[in-house]
Amino acid sequence: MRKLFWLVLAAPLLAAAPASAAAVVAKIDISEQKMRVFVNGFPRYTWDVSTARRGYVTPIGTYRPQRLEKMWHSRKYNMSPMPHSIFYHRGYAIHGTDAIKNLGNPASHGCVRLHPTNAERLFSLAKRYGMRNMRIEVVR
Repeated sequence: MRKLFWLVLAAPLLAAAPASAAAVVAKIDISEQKMRVFVNGFPRYTWDVSTARRGYVTPIGTYRPQRLEKMWHSRKYNMSPMPHSIFYHRGYAIHGTDAIKNLGNPASHGCVRLHPTNAERLFSLAKRYGMRNMRIEVVR
């Protein structure tokens, strides 16, 4: 009975969502070095990230995932491991890192680095909801 009550209460909110809205939105704020993840319009997670350090760039814009790789190794940067990679623009990706002490500070060559556990969570959401239902927003 309680579940039915909440479903009835939430129905108008769900109906009001535009059909083109993404089920999963990962919003990366470069100035804060934070990622906020929304699922079906509701805030789910806030995580520290590392984006581009001085001399490199993390592109600003709105993207859709292009490719998911459970484990990738960067050919450009000494075969560095990139677990749970979500590639979204010209080789840029959101992925896990073993340099967790740097999270919350610019430290990457341009990718968005996450704690490995958080990268796995985001990767699972991308797989569960599908790449077409995910949006990545990078803002300053």
